[in-house]
Amino acid sequence: MRWSLNLQIFIGVVAGVALGLLFAALGADSAINQYGLSAAKLLGGIFVDLLKMLLVPVVFASIAVGIAQLRAQEKMHRVWVSTLVFFVLTMAIAILLGMVASTLFMPGKGLELNLFQDAMQNFNTKPITVVDFANHFLHGLFVNPFAALAEGNILALVVFALFLGVALVVGGERYRNILLLLQEGLEIVLRMLGWIMRLAPIGIMALLAQLVAEQNLVLLSSLAKFVGVVIGTLLLHSWVILPLILFLITGMTPLRFFKGAREALITAFATSSSNATLPVSLRCAEQHLHVKPDIAGFVVPLGATINMDGTALYEAAAALFVANLVGVELDVGQQLIVFFTAMIASIGAPGIPSAGMVTMVMVLQSVGLPAEAIAILLPVDRLLDAFRTAVNVQGDLVGSLVVQKIVRSKP
Repeated sequence: MRWSLNLQIFIGVVAGVALGLLFAALGADSAINQYGLSAAKLLGGIFVDLLKMLLVPVVFASIAVGIAQLRAQEKMHRVWVSTLVFFVLTMAIAILLGMVASTLFMPGKGLELNLFQDAMQNFNTKPITVVDFANHFLHGLFVNPFAALAEGNILALVVFALFLGVALVVGGERYRNILLLLQEGLEIVLRMLGWIMRLAPIGIMALLAQLVAEQNLVLLSSLAKFVGVVIGTLLLHSWVILPLILFLITGMTPLRFFKGAREALITAFATSSSNATLPVSLRCAEQHLHVKPDIAGFVVPLGATINMDGTALYEAAAALFVANLVGVELDVGQQLIVFFTAMIASIGAPGIPSAGMVTMVMVLQSVGLPAEAIAILLPVDRLLDAFRTAVNVQGDLVGSLVVQKIVRSKP
């Protein structure tokens, strides 16, 4: 009897956590720990690299083909508007949840900053203003497409693919051969993805073993309240808010959704990269959740670039946490600044591990909080990154289902 891929991945998750706990128990000086972690880094790195290898062709082909297959300009407009409204709405809800939870539980009150003095002294970062960030973000949208392909500049690639898809729609039959070429290229890439997913149980096991083994339990215990608030709020958004929106609009039950999306969610948790997970997300959306390729090919890659519910929630909660640490009480106006800055920063955050830490500087400085306080978050960022990335990916998949339902329901 051959085990299903989902069962194999589940076994890999359990084995990875068990190995990580074993490595942590043995201690850093243990030969088993050293060799085991080296092997885990190698295997996990290869798995992530294989997924990233397909990232650029998947993003480029899926968005261009997805838009071109929408055909009618009116339908394309409905998909575009519905997608953006959903992304902004769910990110706003996530930020509000993070801020409300931080206000109620007030993590950071009474935490001794001297525990982290060394980290803060050794951590240096260049201040980023809102204007500088917006300028850098907008300039990054429009670059040479060949340079974007070579450098893996996903945001610029998405923009060029959007333009190409619209041109294919406007050109109609004149560009039919180009569209067929892109469609066949996408099919080939997805076939290669199927091969790579056979390695997913081993890759996920290795990544989780490394994640569990390398957590600093002393620092983690000092930040336990903040970690608990963030994880609890992320789970509330993931298990209640997004499934409720999905059920109210599409009628799909949470059980059915999670069954179809689990490959992508587990991969997102293990890799902490929505970009690396993108090929798996597309596979789940089209094959398991039965989203039409034209909708999935547009919504999911775009979401992996700009829809970051988990990251937005984390950055807003972290800003209030830092404010508590330094004894600053943010008024309503400052909290509104945090709200909008966290949304902008999360949209601009690349879908790579710990990318939110980069844009976190802008959120902190928008209300005068010290950027050096990022050092306090570093010990727990890898753990929280895994949770928030899974929420990011879930938002993309829910969005594809919601947009498909909205577009179908309209005449």
